[in-house]
Amino acid sequence: MLVIRAELVDAMVAHARADHPDEACGVIAGPEGSDRAERFIAMTNAERSPTFYRFDSGEQLKVWRALEDADEAPIVIYHSHTATEAYPSRTDIAYASEPDAHYVLVSTRDPDEHELRSYRILDGVVTEEPVKIVEQY
Repeated sequence: MLVIRAELVDAMVAHARADHPDEACGVIAGPEGSDRAERFIAMTNAERSPTFYRFDSGEQLKVWRALEDADEAPIVIYHSHTATEAYPSRTDIAYASEPDAHYVLVSTRDPDEHELRSYRILDGVVTEEPVKIVEQY
């Protein structure tokens, strides 16, 4: 189960809305070895595409090095889907390389409502998990 603060959910949704109609992407970091999402990091979709996202390799290297230096890990890796449900595509599944991360998808296909779902993706197997939104940990 993903337990996450409401302010972090709001930040992901705001980023997804701001980048719409392109997919938005980013990371929420937390202490290494924990499962507690703490620090929101909006990243650039290098593809600038409404149907595909890819972290800019230079930006990703910089972010991952900063995480390592701070004894943090990518607790949540998120991106948006602009015209489809919040379910991982084949490409999303193929690119999932962090076995301990929660992969969160935010669908912005409805201009008035968002859909947010979380998955664990390990060795190509997708498992949806409940999301519990809290005010504080």
